[in-house]
Amino acid sequence: MENNRIDIQVDDNMAGKRLDAALAGAMSEFSRSFIQKLIENGSVLIDGSPCNKKEKVSEGTVVTVILPEPDVLDVVAEDIPLDIVYEDEDLLVVNKPAGMVVHPAPGNYSGTLVNALMYHCGDNLSAINGVIRPGIVHRIDKDTSGLLMVAKSNRAHIGLSEQLKDHSITRRYKAIVYNNIKEDEGTVDAPIGRDPSNRLRNAVVYQSSHNAVTHYRVLERFGEFTLIEAVLETGRTHQIRVHMTHIKHPLLGDSLYGPQKKNKLGASRQMLHAGTLGFIHPVTGEYLEFTCPLPEDFEKVLTKLRERKK
Repeated sequence: MENNRIDIQVDDNMAGKRLDAALAGAMSEFSRSFIQKLIENGSVLIDGSPCNKKEKVSEGTVVTVILPEPDVLDVVAEDIPLDIVYEDEDLLVVNKPAGMVVHPAPGNYSGTLVNALMYHCGDNLSAINGVIRPGIVHRIDKDTSGLLMVAKSNRAHIGLSEQLKDHSITRRYKAIVYNNIKEDEGTVDAPIGRDPSNRLRNAVVYQSSHNAVTHYRVLERFGEFTLIEAVLETGRTHQIRVHMTHIKHPLLGDSLYGPQKKNKLGASRQMLHAGTLGFIHPVTGEYLEFTCPLPEDFEKVLTKLRERKK
């Protein structure tokens, strides 16, 4: 795969969908309008031939997406409200809403957490990750809600990054997954790398992969669904989503890893919330731990499940 070329083999989850809809599910980091523009510009091919956005894709065909060369971005500060859980001169902890991208990328140049942070913090953000990701130490997916730590100083960034590398940061998530988990708790210890059949997706693979460990415990059972707490020991991209799919319990609402049929519970995104974040303050040495409640859309789905259970 060239840096600007992505080949995606259509699987049974994508088959039968319109091209733009299928790619929007498989390439969740890009906006649908961005994908449609690529199609219109002839930058999307099916088995090597030009196509249109209304064309339906068939299982086994290869969709090639040719991305434009990245722009040199001038990231603009934007007055976007932030839910700040904690802040001092070295760092802050933010409760990110679902639907917000963490930093600018093709198709999402504005409205990101970084745009909001630049407005709130001005020049007081760590420069270690460059102009596109100032202050960003770690990420959570666009459609995952919850807590993120942000470095305002370079010394804080270095200290927090070392804790991530040492796996010493506390990260607890709540998730609603398909099917009943019979055991009360468990651990998934399985390496994660690029899915060879879809370069936009990760999977449990045993070559060109990284070790990944997720601990989980059951909080509530609903028959065909289970509410769990997942604790990250490592922090690979999409780790909880990949690991739970691997053990046949994909997340409710996950358009990339879960069932493609529309769910009847109103879950419009993966039901995953980063509810607890704990770390040692890199300057003071004090252990800090923060929690944030489930967002409204997550609570609504839980309410429906509990009502159905009665």
